[in-house]
Amino acid sequence: MMRIGLFLLTNIAVLLVLAVVMSLLGYTGITDETGMALDLEALLVFSALLGFGGSFVSLLLSKWMAKKMAGVQIIEEPSNQAEAWLVQTVRELARRADVGMPEVGVFPAQQANAFATGWNRNKALVAVSQGMLQRFSQDEIRAVMAHEIGHVANGDMITLSLVQGVLNTFVIFLSRVIGFFVDKVVFRNERGLGIGFFLTSIVMQILLGILASAIVAWFSRFREYRADAAGANLANRQGMINALRRLKAETELPNELPESMEAFGINQGMRSGLRAMFASHPPLDDRIRALEENRHG
Repeated sequence: MMRIGLFLLTNIAVLLVLAVVMSLLGYTGITDETGMALDLEALLVFSALLGFGGSFVSLLLSKWMAKKMAGVQIIEEPSNQAEAWLVQTVRELARRADVGMPEVGVFPAQQANAFATGWNRNKALVAVSQGMLQRFSQDEIRAVMAHEIGHVANGDMITLSLVQGVLNTFVIFLSRVIGFFVDKVVFRNERGLGIGFFLTSIVMQILLGILASAIVAWFSRFREYRADAAGANLANRQGMINALRRLKAETELPNELPESMEAFGINQGMRSGLRAMFASHPPLDDRIRALEENRHG
């Protein structure tokens, strides 16, 4: 996920906006009356407000952003038999998973891919690429849609927001503690918050944010196994395995989801080295093996 996925990009943007707004409102209450010591309690409140604020605003915007970034066309009235079958299949799977009927859409990409997003498990969005709709069998598409409904039913976007909110809070808190220490000890600033604080805080927020992204990516990989298991239960295990094998066969095609949207797609392609640490999805071979061995179910 997070090269950085749409959710993280929105989260970062919201954090910056909230920080600017609080600065314009004159909130600098992270030091005591002397300016020579941090008010850790006030700093923690400040960090949590920014951290969880950024995360949950990102969650609320996720469906709207997904539509814009991927060019999703919502199926209001099916225009052909394939769209009618897709809507009916999603309706059946949503009923089985006990979630509200999501919006169903198609996005213009020839690579086989699909994603689900939304702040509410009863008001989600499920979208499939044009290429998948054209080339995959109905059993394979049904398994993929079951995987995406699994994400919705498992509340993965909400859980991700909570995880991201906690990590945001600690990133903001620790970066400012380190910045304050450098400002006072290294720069020997004896008045309020100096340039050392602001420069160090920015650098540390970037570095700690990268580490937080790796943690969120690990969490996302774990949830992919859970969504595969949900897909196997809602559709059927062999159908889910066949769909993942078909996705693997198509990994040589270019990924036409915007890079910021790759974190939400079922197929993220191959990752190696450091990139694997920030991949939102486990290798397809590992996912297939987990289903064959009935793990994570």
